[in-house]
Amino acid sequence: MCAGSRAPREILPMSPDGNAYRDASAPPAAAGSTPRTRDISLSAIVAGLVAVLVSFGGTAVLMVQAGHAGGLDAAQIGSWLGSICLALGLGGAVISVRSRVPVVMAWSTPGAALLITSLVGVPFDQAIGAFVLAAALTLLCGVFGWIDPIVRRIPPEIAGAMLAGVLLNFGMGIFRGIGAQPALVLAMCAAYLLGKRWMPRYAVLAVLAVGLVVAAATGLVHLEGVAWSLTEFVWTTPAFTLQAAISLGVPLFVVAMASQNLPGLAILQAAGYRPPASRLVAATGLMGLLSAPFGAHSVTLGAIIAAICAGPEAHADPARRYVAAATYGVSYALLSIVAGAVAVFFQALPPALIAALAGLALLGPIMGGMASAMANPQRREAALVTLLATASGASFWGIGSAFWGLAAGLATHAALEFRRARSA
Repeated sequence: MCAGSRAPREILPMSPDGNAYRDASAPPAAAGSTPRTRDISLSAIVAGLVAVLVSFGGTAVLMVQAGHAGGLDAAQIGSWLGSICLALGLGGAVISVRSRVPVVMAWSTPGAALLITSLVGVPFDQAIGAFVLAAALTLLCGVFGWIDPIVRRIPPEIAGAMLAGVLLNFGMGIFRGIGAQPALVLAMCAAYLLGKRWMPRYAVLAVLAVGLVVAAATGLVHLEGVAWSLTEFVWTTPAFTLQAAISLGVPLFVVAMASQNLPGLAILQAAGYRPPASRLVAATGLMGLLSAPFGAHSVTLGAIIAAICAGPEAHADPARRYVAAATYGVSYALLSIVAGAVAVFFQALPPALIAALAGLALLGPIMGGMASAMANPQRREAALVTLLATASGASFWGIGSAFWGLAAGLATHAALEFRRARSA
């Protein structure tokens, strides 16, 4: 499911932000001459940990809510969280280390939101059968190579615009957080500016440290309800019914593919990498299939968090950013041991801290996406449509704005290219 390490190839062309393009199906540059221990850097490790904090702290509560809506007990909810953390953590870490490309796996956040209402009244064994079906459909798409032709047809300007549109709301979240917790967020902003001035590679680490210290000092962290206990992995034998397949399985598959897998691949492309799209999607389907009987609703490619691990804040050298994704994966594998308690812990942190941390960590990827989007004057209009539609947050039929922004941008690009071809 992932590329192995082979002999180095020729130097690759440059991306719009000046980074070398990387092909995830190709060997890493200078793999034979640079020991992998030298690739490890504090900035990459911090980027991976920040990605964990942003992703888990922001969305794990959705799965807890979906579990309660479906009438699950604490052990089943813990197994759900634990199994999905273990699957995405191990899958992403192994692929990232072997390919030396920052491949980040995640759970389907839109899928979890969908389950809050759709899981009500559905027996859990039938829900598990629907999870298995969704993962199997994803695996088939990857095995038969249906993803690569789609990704190859996405112009880099549109991929960059979609990246900027997805992340723009997180950047604006910094300033919304100032209104909610001014002392906390302004202290984090000051740490970021000082860090960028004196130690740019560790600016996000300074933001994280200052944020936690200020939040604890001002009484914004409440750990009274956290009860640490090990995750109990509970097997549920799948039951397959047409009703669950239609109401849960197919929607989960469509939402995960449109809202996360395709945007995740586009974000890697915008960061200057050339991912083997079908193989990566197949890997997410396989991990989802293995973990579904323990409660995992979906394993997908990460989108927003991929921007953190694949961006320049992780490391100046694109060939060494895979360490951030590997750190993210290993951290999630460890979190799976106490997943339920960790979900409660993240709920104890102030939302303004997580929002400001995400926004400051994503400033670099936002700038890179906008620069790429506007690099070609002939494609700026299509890129602008992509940016606006993605940033709008519009959602139809349960599919998020990242997909619709991509679709709008491609439609605009096709129309304008056709017009230019006719007038030539």
